[in-house]
Amino acid sequence: MSAAPTLVVIGGGPRGTGVIERIAANAPELYGDSPLDIHLVDPHPAGGGRIWRPDQSPLLWMNSMAEDVTMFTDDTVELAGPVVDGPALHAWAEGVRAGRVTPDAEPAVLAEIHGLTGQTFPSRRLQSAYLRWTYRRALAALPPTVTVHEHRTTALAVTGPRGGRQRVRLKDRTEPLLADLVVLTVGHLDAEPDPEQAELSAFAARHGLIHLPPDFTADTDLSALPAGEPVIVRGFGLAFVDLMVLLTEGRGGRHENGVYVPSGQEPVLYVGSRRGVPYHSKIGYTWTGERPPPPRYLTPRWADGLLGRPGPLDFRRDVWPLVAKELGHAHYHRLFTAHPERTALEFEVFEAKYAAADPGSPELDGLVAAAVPDPADRLDLAALDRPLDGTTYESPEALQDGLRAYITDDLTRRHDPGHSADLAVFVGLLSAYAQLVRLGDIGGWWHGFFSYLASGPPGPRLEQLLALSRAGIVRFLGASVTVTADEERGLFRATSPTVPGARTEARALVEARLPDPSLRHTASPLLRTLYEGGAAVTDTGLLAVDPADSRVLDRDGTPHPRRFALGPFTTARNSGAFTRPRTGGPAFRQNDDAARAALAFLRDLSCRDRLASRAAAPAPVPPPPPLPRTPPCR
Repeated sequence: MSAAPTLVVIGGGPRGTGVIERIAANAPELYGDSPLDIHLVDPHPAGGGRIWRPDQSPLLWMNSMAEDVTMFTDDTVELAGPVVDGPALHAWAEGVRAGRVTPDAEPAVLAEIHGLTGQTFPSRRLQSAYLRWTYRRALAALPPTVTVHEHRTTALAVTGPRGGRQRVRLKDRTEPLLADLVVLTVGHLDAEPDPEQAELSAFAARHGLIHLPPDFTADTDLSALPAGEPVIVRGFGLAFVDLMVLLTEGRGGRHENGVYVPSGQEPVLYVGSRRGVPYHSKIGYTWTGERPPPPRYLTPRWADGLLGRPGPLDFRRDVWPLVAKELGHAHYHRLFTAHPERTALEFEVFEAKYAAADPGSPELDGLVAAAVPDPADRLDLAALDRPLDGTTYESPEALQDGLRAYITDDLTRRHDPGHSADLAVFVGLLSAYAQLVRLGDIGGWWHGFFSYLASGPPGPRLEQLLALSRAGIVRFLGASVTVTADEERGLFRATSPTVPGARTEARALVEARLPDPSLRHTASPLLRTLYEGGAAVTDTGLLAVDPADSRVLDRDGTPHPRRFALGPFTTARNSGAFTRPRTGGPAFRQNDDAARAALAFLRDLSCRDRLASRAAAPAPVPPPPPLPRTPPCR
């Protein structure tokens, strides 16, 4: 009797958990009761993986409310496999409180769960408990003939012929795992320094300075940053928010009624970026009234048409104009239906003229100006993207006042249902992502813009930022920040055209951002070996995968029959392994497609092995009848 087929999943975070959940959901149809060995490889606890591991500071939050987080499919997800309902995070917490759910959680996390509401921004360690429970539920749903083996170690390489078993080399094991199929769900990547970062690190080493390159803030040793000293921070997104929290509250400071009370252990953070402003606050209210319309322009037919065109896509030329028009349609549909008193035209008339106008045309601008009298009610994506372009301040102090006013206005608007067209744009962004993920590598700008507008920090974090600014712990640098190394003085220097002539000097520089997801610069020996072994990568370094089922593409464009990859390092990158309920999360569809392809391959492989075993038998023994749920060999 031949051994059971073997599937190795490398990466035990939410994406790996999602793949196993889909294997459990699809196995009755596609695999039945045949035996299967699954090996899950990750040095961190399965379920949360590295990013959502339980041993994190309780000060680190998710940037989504509990009611906006789910690991489970629903009828809005385009699936070939079955929908398997499950609780969103807040409903799971209700189950814990009611005694229906028993989580694997420390007492402090249990206490947090008991205080959780749908509008709470949970800690990451609470999310870790939810993900661990989801993982265990997925294991329990697997057929009894499927065995899962966990390996708390790092995968170093995947090798092997296209037509044979793959060899997965592990850090703490002499013999490799032999796999009939391998699925890579390793999440975000560490990276080797690019030339600029290498030069800055070398400069810091020569002069005894501190340079912290792009990294996961929770994994960075911040102890070297001295109290009271200036630190230049390049990056104003979610990595900065984590940095801000760990260097203030994490060093004993506290927030009291909108005022920050320092401990005296904080450095002074001088922060700037390309935009010069923080990511927009999460919207602080929920949808009411008429449901948002389905995509009007970014339809599957539109995506099919783009994919059928010869030559590479240019995002700004071929994609962005219609994305902008789709977001505008979402914005104005909500404005006209929910706030008609602020419009000057019947919506049916506006919608017809809007549909006929070319994206970005003077006709479209004129239509909007005539139909929407208040400029604050119009959607200006360029101004949203780069709000400080063309703006200058006469002094650093004037910039501090200006940025505090900007952040305050953003907080006010994002928590005011009177501006619910902003929420419609957010929903439109999610719909756009679901279509754009089909287009493969469209460059990094879109992903950055999406995160800036739709995946920003909780409102309370921006309130804390304002308090830290008023306390002088955080200082704003402006937009288009340039950092140079002064060899003569042995200092880092930051300048910005937002405040002409101003400069900030410091002995410490922190790059507050994640490494780029490029296989060409990855520090992962696993993915480096994959790249060197012939896997295709795009111009930006993303691993190329087949959009149909996430099989890894070789450099001739051929899908590898035994290797799959899902996650932000691939051309099928999307907004996250989990998402808001009832928003058709594309990651769920990708997980389902990959799981079904994997099960079909393993089923057929098992059939070939069984048939070959019967053919080699010494006497023709009639095979036993198949179990009721076992698909027949084909």
